Amino acid sequence: MIVGTETSDDAGVFRLRPDLATVHTVDFFTPIVDDPYTFGQIAAANALSDIYAMGADPVTALNIVGFPRGTLDLDVLADILRGGAERVRAAGAVVLGGHSIIDAELKYGMAVTGVVHPDRVIRNVGVRDGDALILTKPLGTGIISTALKRRKASAASVRAAVASMIALNNTASATMRSFPVHACSDVTGYGLLGHAFEMASGSGVTLVLEARTMPLLPGARRLAGQGHLTGGCRRNSDYLKDKIAIDRSVNGRLVDIALDPQTSGGLLIALPADHGDALVERLRTSGVEAATRVGYATAFQDVSVRLV
Repeated sequence: MIVGTETSDDAGVFRLRPDLATVHTVDFFTPIVDDPYTFGQIAAANALSDIYAMGADPVTALNIVGFPRGTLDLDVLADILRGGAERVRAAGAVVLGGHSIIDAELKYGMAVTGVVHPDRVIRNVGVRDGDALILTKPLGTGIISTALKRRKASAASVRAAVASMIALNNTASATMRSFPVHACSDVTGYGLLGHAFEMASGSGVTLVLEARTMPLLPGARRLAGQGHLTGGCRRNSDYLKDKIAIDRSVNGRLVDIALDPQTSGGLLIALPADHGDALVERLRTSGVEAATRVGYATAFQDVSVRLV
């Protein structure tokens, strides 16, 4: 084992031989959109993302299903599995099978295995003083999904959120590998601030995130102001309250978005500052249009993360 649980990395890594390691992750959750096929796509993209964050390529996936007895038609399950399989095919991997149980609440996700050269694993630790921080997807999926459940999200916001969540991080991962990246994590359930904290605390530095530069999904700021926040946002806030510092000048809506749990979020990449703009430009020309420079790293100060 060359990567385990000690630094809250996105996936585990096991070296098979000097030139080959396998990367392992699992993720599943309850539906966040109404359409079964779209839910399957989102859940699969989310599970695949951990592999990409490690600088690896997915090769196989196993379905994980919890399905209620007698309350949903099996066509719903078929559509979910079809959506998941589509994303796995798009990633160049294969679905080998899976396992299902009877559950009172529908759940779906995947266990994914990837491959990488042991010397090319990209971890969520290793950030250095002076590094630039690049984020590859816009924020706000949790807020928009919550508003959707309450029938308060606009069609445009939902379309943008779905498009972001089903988008694979394959291009972003492949692009960053041609740069001297020091660390990377995908932004998911702990939100931007939570995953930044993991990167900073594991690296012994302070990450400074600039709220005004954060890429946002359409409507996310307005919906945050209306109180469409997830329980995960509040839990993230409670967990991080004594671990991060938020400048008084930062708008409260942007704080909520920075804490918002993301589903199938983007990659947060740390690399030398003089390569930051070039990486953003390469990402955008490769189709990762939301790629944005969102902050920088400094030598450790009094907290691991500052939102300014």
